[in-house]
Amino acid sequence: MTTATLEPTRGRSARRMLSLARAETKLLVRNRTAVVNSLLLPIILVVFFWYAMPGEAMGGSMMHLLTMMLVFTLLFVTYYNLVTTYVARRQDSVLKRMQTGELTDAEILLGTAVPTMLVSLVQIGIVTLGLGLLGELVMPTNLILIALALVGGTALMIGLAAASTVFTRTAETAQITTLPLIMVSMGLSGLFFPLSILPDALATISRFLPVTPVVELSNLGLFGQTAEQDVVGFADTFSHAALPTAVLIAWILIGVYLTRDRFRWSPRA
Repeated sequence: MTTATLEPTRGRSARRMLSLARAETKLLVRNRTAVVNSLLLPIILVVFFWYAMPGEAMGGSMMHLLTMMLVFTLLFVTYYNLVTTYVARRQDSVLKRMQTGELTDAEILLGTAVPTMLVSLVQIGIVTLGLGLLGELVMPTNLILIALALVGGTALMIGLAAASTVFTRTAETAQITTLPLIMVSMGLSGLFFPLSILPDALATISRFLPVTPVVELSNLGLFGQTAEQDVVGFADTFSHAALPTAVLIAWILIGVYLTRDRFRWSPRA
């Protein structure tokens, strides 16, 4: 296949995904409950936990709000909303009908995820703007690692959301099936307290959970803060980012494998 043939093919693929993304965005906007949950819930949770947790536990800096916002939007906006969306579309036979058209399987899943990805970016942008207006925004240590946490975390949640539909029968039961990952991720990712205070065995296990590398990469990028709570410079952040990056990539690959092998396109009885 020549380059001249590839370019139109990529263009058509992008147009198909954008068309699907526009349709999904319209459906999201019409669903007031989903809009409120997507736009307000993460911000409310961030504010609540910020005032409920001791300052030293949260890192003592309002810049940690960005890490909190990133994790909450990934869990509650991207992951939870996508599970309910995928399941609802599956049960209504929408996914199966889309498979009979020009869209590929990957285009269907990614196009459906675009609205939640945009909402996540808006959420993080709002918090960043707020910190800037309050004069609390400082120059991050490593922007590359922040981008890695955002992009890698989003890819992770899309894969895990698709994989979670395997054991989620209806959109309503998604509230139950998504709860274990959300609770474990919030409690054992190092978001609210350093993993070093946990017993050694539990701390080691926690570092290999799905969301922990997102928290570690975000903290390294924002403050140069390692998992051991040390502060390092720009160059040293890359060496400390090796393990969380490897863990993140591994979980993304697991999500892709489970999606390709287990994802069901037809309604479940």
